[in-house]
Amino acid sequence: MKYIIALAFLAAVALAAPQGDKKPIEIVSSNSEMNADGSYSFDFESADGTKVSESGSQKQVGPKPEDIGTVSKGSYSYTSPDGVVITVNWTADENGFQATGDHLPTPPPMPEHVVKMLADLKAAGLL
Repeated sequence: MKYIIALAFLAAVALAAPQGDKKPIEIVSSNSEMNADGSYSFDFESADGTKVSESGSQKQVGPKPEDIGTVSKGSYSYTSPDGVVITVNWTADENGFQATGDHLPTPPPMPEHVVKMLADLKAAGLL
């Protein structure tokens, strides 16, 4: 049992050791703004081409005055290991988090009979 504990300890130390000579990536631009009304925005860009941008504000997301939440939107982009620039645009609001990007999978189109059924249910006031 002592050998297993010693082996686990040595493995943990080995994994915690520095992994090569990786240098920090420089931030080449950075801006942020926080407002008294709860709205905010920030963006930054790093030397490797990574870009992040986000803004948000307070919004009533429910029927009661106290149902206030933060709604946000933003984007980020980076270069993948194979050299392709990956960009994601997103929103986060009362409908949840929704991301879009050319690299993200998309669902197949809804079958016509389902579209018709949903339209019929909506027209009947059941949806």
